[in-house]
Amino acid sequence: MTDAAAVDHAHGVEPAETPLTPESWGKLGMWVFLAGDAMSFGTLLAGYAIMRGNSANWPVPVDVLGISLTAFMTFLLICSSVTMVKGLDAIKKDDQDGLVKYMWLTVGGGLIFLALQAYEWTHLINVGLGLAGNKWGDSLFGTTFYIITGFHGMHVTGGVIYLSVIALRGKKGVYSSTNWNEVEIAGLYWHFVDLVWILVFTFIYLL
Repeated sequence: MTDAAAVDHAHGVEPAETPLTPESWGKLGMWVFLAGDAMSFGTLLAGYAIMRGNSANWPVPVDVLGISLTAFMTFLLICSSVTMVKGLDAIKKDDQDGLVKYMWLTVGGGLIFLALQAYEWTHLINVGLGLAGNKWGDSLFGTTFYIITGFHGMHVTGGVIYLSVIALRGKKGVYSSTNWNEVEIAGLYWHFVDLVWILVFTFIYLL
């Protein structure tokens, strides 16, 4: 390969896609973490399905949990994924103000989600859905509900903290059109959290 061809070849490879760069290792690390996390959620949902299938008096979730509030919460997280995408797109264009604005909007969506989840839990506890027993039937229903939604809530909390750090670093001018890899990695985490909630909403609330 000639020197000119080597230069052209090198220019054809984006830094983030080069196998041995810190950027690519960061993405790989996040994907490995998310793969393990996906198995954790998969195990919880599989356990829920098994217990529900073996229970003779499992309540109908719609009758106990309601749908309107959690449907709005789902919509809210989907919107937060959109603002995450727009934030990444902004910094790719060197729009640091746009990055910061959309990061805070994403964080705001996560905080509202957590506040609504706290409200939902408080309401359900007040009407009798406890961890060890409830008035609708199988005591495992409340246990599995709080464990699975609480586990997801912990991930949302972690994401809110994570994206707040990204927003603060963006405010300091850390990121640019040539340095946005950390923003993209944070986006992978947030999109994962949103996707998992759609699965949780479907399995726990709708089916």
